[in-house]
Amino acid sequence: MPHPPIHVAVAVIENPRGEFLLARRPEHVHQGGLWEFPGGKVEPGEDIRVALDRELHEELGITAQHARPLLRVRHNYPDKSVLLDVWRVTAIHGTPHGREGQPLAWVAPSELRTYQFPLANAPIVSAALLPSVYLITGEPEADTAQFLQRLERVVSLGVRLVQLRAKSLDADRYRALAHDALHVCRAHHAQLLLNCEPELAAELSAAGVHLSSARLAALRERPLPRTQWVAASVHSLDQLRQAQAIDVDFVVVSPVLPTRSHPGAVPLGWDGLRAMTESAAVPVFALGGMNAEQLWRSYEHGAQGVAVLSGIWSADDVAARVREFLSRIQ
Repeated sequence: MPHPPIHVAVAVIENPRGEFLLARRPEHVHQGGLWEFPGGKVEPGEDIRVALDRELHEELGITAQHARPLLRVRHNYPDKSVLLDVWRVTAIHGTPHGREGQPLAWVAPSELRTYQFPLANAPIVSAALLPSVYLITGEPEADTAQFLQRLERVVSLGVRLVQLRAKSLDADRYRALAHDALHVCRAHHAQLLLNCEPELAAELSAAGVHLSSARLAALRERPLPRTQWVAASVHSLDQLRQAQAIDVDFVVVSPVLPTRSHPGAVPLGWDGLRAMTESAAVPVFALGGMNAEQLWRSYEHGAQGVAVLSGIWSADDVAARVREFLSRIQ
């Protein structure tokens, strides 16, 4: 009989400068010499939060003052299987130091992908770099100036991940709007993913591409390099498996709750979202009926956070709605 996976508590520790704490594994252990996010084995019957606190104290001499669930990663190595229970830690007490002699490093987000990690850590790197709110734009009016003004408003307030979803435009008008939207987002250090053919996202050097379920189904391999995000919309476990087969970085699962935009769609519900996140090997955003109050609930069900369209973009007071979402990010 195969052995059960080794359950590990993992901490993505972020300091006020936005840097992440990494530790280097000893040469003589499994995956030795590689860098990892700190953590260790969960004892049989041990509560995961208790295990996280114990491991941080034993390894680093610190305690977590603020931590919340980030994601769970299952990975099979040739010689063992692991279940990584990953938490984001944004406040600590004490100064981290390698109590077991392990080298430590605070790493800027821009440098994180240059470090060599065990394969199981790949989705953790993505989760560390992704925010909790993924904004999806509404359709532009005939005059795109107002659209771009609204986009500049939301990114200037702190939204850092945006999908340009403009299905009403033909290819030429979408390209022109994408060019202008990229300029707006870059000026405010926000990342813009294009909901279009991957070739256009590559040509315009966008932060990445967001694949519709139809585009996802037509692909057999990852369409962009690791320097750009590849995301996908999924509505079922089969689509999730296809997304993972082509090596996407994250997925958007929908609809979680009933929505006015798709009144005929059967919502997955929170239990359905949990089933998807438990089956996912990549970060998951919850879409459909999401508001700021449900952000924490999405965390509790294994999601990276929420994807939002009308909840922000169509609000009468966009600034107030953005501030409400961002104030609840943990």
